[in-house]
Amino acid sequence: MPSLIRLVVFCAVVAGLIYGSMYALTTYVEPKPREITIRIPTNRVNPD
Repeated sequence: MPSLIRLVVFCAVVAGLIYGSMYALTTYVEPKPREITIRIPTNRVNPD
């Protein structure tokens, strides 16, 4: 039984670290806005 509790605690710590890193990324990282240019082939715009 102690090994099961150790496994559950380990999984909880790993999940907490993952959750904490995702929260830190969403809080502290700010994306840079930029223009996006997408070229559309002319055969898609003017089908024959």
